[in-house]
Amino acid sequence: MAAISSSNTVFALELLRTLSQADPTGNIFVSPLSISSALAMVYLGARGDTAAQMAQALSFSSGEGVHADFQTLIADINSPSASYILKTANRLYGENTANFLTQFLAATQKHYQADLKAVDFIGSPEACRGEINSWVEQQTETAIINLFILTSSDNPTEHYMSSTKQQTDKVRD
Repeated sequence: MAAISSSNTVFALELLRTLSQADPTGNIFVSPLSISSALAMVYLGARGDTAAQMAQALSFSSGEGVHADFQTLIADINSPSASYILKTANRLYGENTANFLTQFLAATQKHYQADLKAVDFIGSPEACRGEINSWVEQQTETAIINLFILTSSDNPTEHYMSSTKQQTDKVRD
């Protein structure tokens, strides 16, 4: 698990550096582990150049070992016998007209404790946004509310953006 710790540290520092360039004096509130585990689930299904580029961006050194390391890390974090209260929550949301490979879904469940929730992004993007926000709010015991907000874009795939910056700005004010 040392490899994933090293990879996540490099990724977290690079993420912080990149985010702080946009607003050098502002506050930044992100979970690099949440971001890297979400991207690792995408990496699980990536092949060829995409997989190579993702591995480089995430500082992953080995393909298969990465997912086993995440599995161990997530199990350790979510351990009910731990002397702390900390948990992760992962879920895949996919367009209900898309076909997902059974092997991919089994692997995301095994390594990331993430199931697939099929939703109608195309026909009901606002309902999907509400459903995702509700799930996140429930999983975080209301620590994160309205993760995704509606934007003014006419393109349903661009309708959502993280409201983290807005929430950070509210904290700063």
